[in-house]
Amino acid sequence: MAKLCPRGKAAAKRKFKVYPSAYANMYASGVCSGKIKPGGRKKAMGGGMMNERIGLKAGSTGCKLAMKGKGKAYGKNS
Repeated sequence: MAKLCPRGKAAAKRKFKVYPSAYANMYASGVCSGKIKPGGRKKAMGGGMMNERIGLKAGSTGCKLAMKGKGKAYGKNS
């Protein structure tokens, strides 16, 4: 079993309340291998299949209005 790099161990201690856990070790090994950027956040995706289908630009907030009246899948008030 390989030892974790100090950078990965420190990142896991910052992210999780309980460090010696399976989730924290998995996160630390991902940081050490370079698959996970420590402290990184996912960017919000602007768009998607439904927005492209109805002709909205990426990042627009008109999705709720465009979905109104599209059927039972979106609730009884739609």
